[in-house]
Amino acid sequence: MKKVFSLTLALLMLLCCFTACGNTNSSDPWASATYKENKEFGEGEKTIELEVIVNDHKVTFTIHTDATLLSDALLEHKLLEGDPGDYGLYVKKVNGIQADYDKDQAYWGLSIGGEYAMTGVDGTEIVDGGHYEFTYTKG
Repeated sequence: MKKVFSLTLALLMLLCCFTACGNTNSSDPWASATYKENKEFGEGEKTIELEVIVNDHKVTFTIHTDATLLSDALLEHKLLEGDPGDYGLYVKKVNGIQADYDKDQAYWGLSIGGEYAMTGVDGTEIVDGGHYEFTYTKG
């Protein structure tokens, strides 16, 4: 009886060990990215570029759109997720990558042509040929 109990306990411990090793809770934000390579989207009169930057890795999306606001063009192609807030759309995900300020002080910073934006994504008017960047930042 002691041998059966010891063997069962050993197998249970081994099973727990394999389960823990199989749980790959990656701290790399790119693991959850929808697109990991440059991609082109849509049809429309205006063409913009969206660069998504996380650490040393970036991907560029070329978007053809008739939208007036940057948020509308990005939401249309499911490149952006967020919640409405007092100051406009609070961006939580870009390209499937979540920034959770409450968890680890991470957020998405919006830049236009290399300069930090003075408006939110839903207040930023699209300029044909414009270059926009979302940078994953930890505070």
